Amino acid sequence: MKYDIIVVGSGPGGYVAAIRASQLGRKVALVERAEAGGVCLNWGCIPTKALLKSAQVYTYCKSAEHYGLTLAGEVCPDPEKIVARSRGVAETMSKGVAFLLKKNNIDLIQGFGRLTAAGRLEVDGTHYEADHIILATGARPREMAFMPIDGRHVISSRQALTLTRLPETMVVVGSGAIGSEFAWFYAALGVKVTVVEYMPRMMPLEDEEVSKAMERAFRKLRAAVMTSTTVKSVRVNAEGKKGPETLTADIVLSAVGIKSNIEGIGLEELGIAVERDKVLVDRFYRTNVPGVYAIGDIVGGPALAHVASAEGICCVEAICGLDPAPVDYSAIPSCVFTSPEVASVGMTEQQAQERGVAYKVGRFPFTASGKATAAGDRDGFVKLLFGEDDTLLGAHMVGQNVTEMIAEPTLARMLGATAHRIARTIHAHPTMNEGVMEAAEAALGEAIHL
Repeated sequence: MKYDIIVVGSGPGGYVAAIRASQLGRKVALVERAEAGGVCLNWGCIPTKALLKSAQVYTYCKSAEHYGLTLAGEVCPDPEKIVARSRGVAETMSKGVAFLLKKNNIDLIQGFGRLTAAGRLEVDGTHYEADHIILATGARPREMAFMPIDGRHVISSRQALTLTRLPETMVVVGSGAIGSEFAWFYAALGVKVTVVEYMPRMMPLEDEEVSKAMERAFRKLRAAVMTSTTVKSVRVNAEGKKGPETLTADIVLSAVGIKSNIEGIGLEELGIAVERDKVLVDRFYRTNVPGVYAIGDIVGGPALAHVASAEGICCVEAICGLDPAPVDYSAIPSCVFTSPEVASVGMTEQQAQERGVAYKVGRFPFTASGKATAAGDRDGFVKLLFGEDDTLLGAHMVGQNVTEMIAEPTLARMLGATAHRIARTIHAHPTMNEGVMEAAEAALGEAIHL
């Protein structure tokens, strides 16, 4: 069968690209070997957030007296029910994607897709043709030779989503978003967690102040954090600041990054350029082979669902001749759904220093926020960086609901908003979002509540 566009992979990059192509009048097929929605909806972002919500509710129940409430009886986590709810949420979202594909007249082809020539794709023995083929095959947890994943004693994020019995102890190797979120989830439910991080600080991609704040938050949760520490073997032998030592745990969670799913999809046969397991593309996601494109986790750039979606839309609109603006990678929001949450966009203070960029900082602590005080969640802050021309360079936040708040600084970064413009934008009171206005005022030396 012949299509205008075939998309391989139905994650946030693939299904969004397919729907946009259909909206633009193209005949579209989407190839998926597993559940509609890909890893994000089924084994990543969405079910993880469902688990974290259960842990958050449990935490609130334990602190009910703080809010003037008395609970009759003991509140206990039920791992089986927590996992069942998480899987139900994932299933609901997957069905939602399948519905959207049908609504947009997109043919969903089940199976493993492999390029056989430019414009030709084989799916489990059946051949299809298209003028354009977009690869959106995503990624999987990276496995290290010294820490092989057996699914029982050493697990990946996929198995961490479905543990129906809580271990007494857990070592989490890696403190990026995935490692930190699972570490918080299990620690919040009472598991004795140790986080091991190779880099000098936790959440190493975040601003240094954010990293320090989150290390304090984890230790407050009675989770141990070991930085500048190298895992030597699965036993687990760790070598850190105090020298070699052995950690004992029921389960080790490997959260050391992801690996692109590019094996067996025909890249070598077509001579598609790859570097360090990433497909090389131009700003509109064209590979070196005409008619073949790649987006999402298999290309360079942040491996984030919303980035893949943006890339998919840009790619399709370029194919359809709409002359879209390329994705602005300097304005990509990043979120970590621990408690407190972490959200950031743009340049960190350390990056500004390394690049010799002049900047000034405005900070606002949530201890000064009426909404945060009323909610009983005063941990964290808003930190904004502004350049010499007063435009926003970066925003870094720690606190409850900051993952919802990051949209404003992201828009401000996209539009080139100045500190004065942000400070003079009227924010509703009382809200956590007032912290953005207050931080901008602080950068101007006009802070009211500090």
